[in-house]
Formats: sequence, structure tokens, C-alpha cells
Amino acid sequence: MPSNPSSSPRVRIQTEDFDVSAEVAALRAQDPRVGAVCTFLGTVRDRTAGTPGSISSMELEHYPGMTEKAIEAMIEQAMQRFDIYGARVIHRVGLLQPLDQIVLVAVTSAHRGESFQACEFLIDYLKTQAPFWKKEQTIDGARWVDARVSDDAALARWGIAASNT
Repeated sequence: MPSNPSSSPRVRIQTEDFDVSAEVAALRAQDPRVGAVCTFLGTVRDRTAGTPGSISSMELEHYPGMTEKAIEAMIEQAMQRFDIYGARVIHRVGLLQPLDQIVLVAVTSAHRGESFQACEFLIDYLKTQAPFWKKEQTIDGARWVDARVSDDAALARWGIAASNT
């Protein structure tokens, strides 16, 4: 009998790092229906505007409770749009350095197409709609990061208008 992927938390916001293999194993545990697992792992870059070494750190803040609720709603939309069995989103907050893992999106389904689409949908949604605030420490000082036009365009292809404009 397949396990219920929703029995473990689908959304976690945390300061500590995470183990991608352990998270994927937990998501697909004992579910023989799963034929595909798609993951997206985002990491902190050391550059902005293509200038290597221009970012020394990134600090992420969120609104506890609101952020988790918003991401849960995103997962529900993905579950309705795509034939997937489970999804998990882990996002780190606090002070992060280049090379640190920052976000994991993992999706299970019977076939790869649905997993790929749902994973891409969720990361596109997260980039513009999740209530996170990012501040980069650059060679020119600290600056808050705004959503990029390309992120809004990625979300628009799913038929969703960015609410941050």
C-alpha cells in the first residue's frame, strides 16, 4: 500500500542545511507508484550581473507562518495542475554563503513529464510569489534583491501574473 506523502511536512523553512538524498528518499518512501522523481536544487552564487566574486553572502528573511502557508498553496496548485503524487519544498533562511544550498523542490509522479513540469512550475512560482526577502552583501555594499523580469515571465507562461509588480 502506498504511503501518504503528505504525512510528512511538505514545506520546511529552516536555517540549517538539508540532505537532498534523505529528503528524496523520504518523499518517495514505500510508494511503488513512483516512477519519476524530479528535483531542483538552488545554491547561492558568488556573482551578480555576471561579476565573479561580487557577492560575499546573502541573507534571507521570511514571515513565519505566512511563508509556509503560501508555499503550501503553491503545492496544492501543482497537485491540481499535474498528475503528481507528492512534493516537498525546503527553503533556507538566515545568512548564507556562496555554494550553500538554499532551496530544494522535489516532486514524484508516475512519469517524468509530470514531475519535470510540476517541479519547474513550483520553482517559477517560488521565485516571485513566496514571501522571502533577500539581501546580498556585495563588493559595493548591501542591497535588497528585487524579483527579475525574467522570473515574472517564467511565471506568466503558467498563466499566472506576478503579484509583485
